[in-house]
Amino acid sequence: MTADSRTLRLRRDQLDWRAVDGEVIALDGRAAMYLSTNRTGMLLWDALSGGATRGQLVERLTSAFGLSSDVAQRDVEGFLDQLAARDLLEPSG
Repeated sequence: MTADSRTLRLRRDQLDWRAVDGEVIALDGRAAMYLSTNRTGMLLWDALSGGATRGQLVERLTSAFGLSSDVAQRDVEGFLDQLAARDLLEPSG
């Protein structure tokens, strides 16, 4: 299975979130930290809450915002890197 086809998912343990006025407001109970996203992040966050591949995330951005695949790929990778750095994704594998 390639990295692009692996399903990614937000961590379910001690992570509570709500969509409010076009953004996500989240509380990471492990780190006792509040987080928020803009509307682009909200689109990706929502997809990751149910599980999505990198390709599906890129497609969401290209469809919603008319981005090129290259720009959407870069944005998705940056967002996923930030989530991973904060331990907000479930372990893959």
